[in-house]
Amino acid sequence: ALASKGFDIVAIAQTANSENMITLQQEVEGLNAQFLPISLDISNTDQHAEAITTITTHYNRIDLLVNNAGVAPFDSVDFLAMKEESYDRVMTINLRGPLFFTQKVAQTMIWLREKLQGNHDFSIIFISSMSAAMTSIDMGEYCVSKAGLSMVASLFADRLECEGINVYEVRPGLVKTDMSRKARTKYEEHIKTHDCCCKMLEPEDVARAVVSIAKGDWRFSNGSIFEMAGGVNIRRFI
Repeated sequence: ALASKGFDIVAIAQTANSENMITLQQEVEGLNAQFLPISLDISNTDQHAEAITTITTHYNRIDLLVNNAGVAPFDSVDFLAMKEESYDRVMTINLRGPLFFTQKVAQTMIWLREKLQGNHDFSIIFISSMSAAMTSIDMGEYCVSKAGLSMVASLFADRLECEGINVYEVRPGLVKTDMSRKARTKYEEHIKTHDCCCKMLEPEDVARAVVSIAKGDWRFSNGSIFEMAGGVNIRRFI
């Protein structure tokens, strides 16, 4: 979606030559945009600086960062039975890694903005989740990680306001991805049982929101949270 609006793309994943990455590269290059795949374990902060150097060497700048890394617990268990190992894994990938990666990217953006004498737009987008504000007692570690990520987004928005760098948070509801496959059945049953018109999102729905923000349509909304919950966040009495 971003490539269609003139953005060159850096795609970061643990495996840069996976089938999904190859397909993505073909799609991006088919839109006459450049594509740079980078292998990175976001939880390993020792790899962050090298990845950012690779990006700035290739493109000379970083205009936009979309923090989309995230994992769910391997097993959905009651909050009272949550294991430390699962908590640590989810928090490291969903919260700690993105925080410190964004910190380094923000420092780079500040340096670039000074180099360009302020004549350039930079922005950062965090993809969190409605789980940042709504509980799922069988995915407690995920909820905690996304609640923390929401605060991280607010902190960066506050700190970078005077640097001319806008920060936003996009909060999707349930998105039809491989990660949400287990939850979808439960969600569909809830919709039927409660005669609810709530909707599940497609990845393209989230992408459209990101494109709108990236284009600068919300330039004066620094620190805003964009909820895309499909109606699940509506407070209903009956």
